Amino acid sequence: MHYAKLKNDRRRRRARLQPICSGFQAGVPVAHFAIVPLLHGVRRAPPTMSSIRCIPAASLRTGMYLHKIGGSWLSHPFLRNSFLLEDPDDVRRIVEAGIDSVWIDESRGDALQDVEAIGGAPPSEALGAAVTLPGTPGGLSSAPNNGPQRLHATATALDLEIERARDICLAGKAQIEAMFSDLRLGRTVSQDSVLPLVEEISASVLRNPAALISVARLKTHDDYSYLHSVAVSALMLALARQLRLDERLVRMAGVGGLMHDLGKAFMPLDVLNKPGRLTDEEFEIMKRHSGAGAQALQEGGCEPGIVDIALHHHERMDGRGYPDGLGADEISLLSRMGAVCDVYDAVTSVRPYKRPWDAAMAMREMARWDGHFDNRIFNAFVKSVGIYPVGSLVRLSSERLAVILEPGRESLLKPRVRAFYSFRSREKILPQSLDLASPDCRDHIVSPESPETWGLGNLEALWL
Repeated sequence: MHYAKLKNDRRRRRARLQPICSGFQAGVPVAHFAIVPLLHGVRRAPPTMSSIRCIPAASLRTGMYLHKIGGSWLSHPFLRNSFLLEDPDDVRRIVEAGIDSVWIDESRGDALQDVEAIGGAPPSEALGAAVTLPGTPGGLSSAPNNGPQRLHATATALDLEIERARDICLAGKAQIEAMFSDLRLGRTVSQDSVLPLVEEISASVLRNPAALISVARLKTHDDYSYLHSVAVSALMLALARQLRLDERLVRMAGVGGLMHDLGKAFMPLDVLNKPGRLTDEEFEIMKRHSGAGAQALQEGGCEPGIVDIALHHHERMDGRGYPDGLGADEISLLSRMGAVCDVYDAVTSVRPYKRPWDAAMAMREMARWDGHFDNRIFNAFVKSVGIYPVGSLVRLSSERLAVILEPGRESLLKPRVRAFYSFRSREKILPQSLDLASPDCRDHIVSPESPETWGLGNLEALWL
């Protein structure tokens, strides 16, 4: 699969909406965050209501023009809602995504002939409606997000999605590595070049958010600079979905996450690849990567919001971040999200100077960092990843150790686990998979545990 090229040159690309995000400008409070769309290019005449029909997704075929796919962008594996169906694989992907019905525009594509339509035109959508950050409870709820964007009924089992996630990580590593090389050679990089890869990442997040996020966490030191970007993109997409952001912001979050660290391409290799802790002087050098990356993305024509993620994902709510030491009201929504996603993947990854934190431990520690993160966004992040992320070690009431296999569908406190160690006998036992949400299961999680405390390694063999 060639992620660097857009399919069919996007010949039928819709008029682009260029946002002006007041929250992206320094000194403007996030509370004023809004999108003002500007139409570029020639306006098409709006379709007539009689030409738009709602049909079962199973009745789609190539030649039809999709007017609207129900739900947000992340509720289906495509970067847009409206396009001409030219590839049979696109029809298959819509059905596999669990989408029951779609709207087609018969004035711009083939008409429905053999199947009776099941409804009328979709409700009108206002262009330029303000986007506000939905409030989240002050404390963490054990209930997962059950909004219209979460599709548990059609979610792919973790073990089935793991293999796809591996392929996406390999492709993502290759593309990020190529962009590093281009930048070092003085070439520019554009956001359009990564859109197909972001589409693949978003589709994986839709099918099973835990798979790609968990696989990307298992990176080596040599892979870190490249796979870190893939992991942050997946985390940003999952978080944006949890926050129910506008479709364009969701896309910007995914692209911005993938490109947020490209400034490291300009850092001295002996500092970037140093197998140990950086000195204070070396850290000051590395801090320049955010400004270098933002400049490169701006020169490549990236949208302001994507540039802002690269520039300000190391800012803190207490004003002690870098490069600009912005106050809370000056940090944009997307950069606040980037700060959480970047740190989480960094502390749960293998580094030459430290062991990775267990995922559940990372959640607990990050929650204690006063002044670092936006609390509402961090709470949403925990819900998107899970209180007990995949691969976490926990203690069960049955006096056994277990690893998390998959987040719970009904409650974040009741995931699927695999028990493998007995406290009573102080030895490993035959692994047993348990669904803690099952009515027949009387076991429950007592506490998270540190693998280091128990001298355990290679826990991924229990859940991969």
